[in-house]
Amino acid sequence: MNFRNLVAAIAVGVGTLSTAVVAEAADKKVVVAYQTDALPSSVAIANGEFAKETGYEIDFRRFNSGAEIFAAIASGDVQVGYVGSSPFAAAVSRGLEVKAFYLASISGIDEALVVRNGSGIESLNDLKGKKLAAAPVSTDHYQLLALIKSLGLTEKDVQVFAIPQPEIVASYNRGDIDGGFVWDPALTELKKNGKVLVTSKEVADKGAPTFSAWVATSKFAADNPAFLKGFASVINKYYASFASDKSAWGPDSDNAKSLAKLLGGTADQQASALKNLTLLTPEVQASDAWLGGGEKAGAGKILKDTASFLKEQGKVSDVLTNYGAFVTADAVTGVSN
Repeated sequence: MNFRNLVAAIAVGVGTLSTAVVAEAADKKVVVAYQTDALPSSVAIANGEFAKETGYEIDFRRFNSGAEIFAAIASGDVQVGYVGSSPFAAAVSRGLEVKAFYLASISGIDEALVVRNGSGIESLNDLKGKKLAAAPVSTDHYQLLALIKSLGLTEKDVQVFAIPQPEIVASYNRGDIDGGFVWDPALTELKKNGKVLVTSKEVADKGAPTFSAWVATSKFAADNPAFLKGFASVINKYYASFASDKSAWGPDSDNAKSLAKLLGGTADQQASALKNLTLLTPEVQASDAWLGGGEKAGAGKILKDTASFLKEQGKVSDVLTNYGAFVTADAVTGVSN
């Protein structure tokens, strides 16, 4: 090979390598949707640790509800998102292919029905004839409807408005509604002129459990297992810190200040909201009770029960035979505190 041909060959090789590198870089881009819930792992959104750990260029986008996130996933704009089990059940019942790979929290006191001072509501027995609200197709909406049903009431007895959380706060403050089933920051706002009547955990104990989870499109999950594993490891790092070092998450902590800057509100409000979470360790998540076990997965059963209820309410038209295919323990298996 003469010198000219050698140079040409090298040029072709470098060009091919450059194309491969560019292609690989392009592949390592992902859009991740989050909400305003106070989660320890949201600090990693603010400081860039998710991107650093996974090696991906991550475009984090904030949404007001899980229903909005699933709409964005369906359009192809989002590949990974933080959602609640009710919009999750509705989305997959309508044919969307996604998988939950990490449970952010389960039914606790971080979501609750708050009733306004002066509304005349002192107990659950006082709900008949009242006006209540929850975000559309949210876990709160699902639990509010389930609560009403458990009391032997219907939406003819209790007016339920499905409206976004900012509108709930505004309507509540104007006195247009008597209460709202909400999460933070709306939860903190409503409690300023009201009281918690029932928590998400209490409704779960009545037979309507919920969870919030990080989900990925089935295609993205299949093509990017290392990303999901890395993403899960970052979440677990912050959850473990929250569980073992309370001083690092107090109202004066850098973590609380970071959450306030990212999500809104004050550091004190964020620190308070974190205390309301019910979190699961990776080992528990990987068990059959939650993400493990394939068709026997507990999270899959919750999705099916939720879908069945939503069908009764006319919110979805079909209930699938099994929902275990929409959860996976792969990202949390082998991860520990």
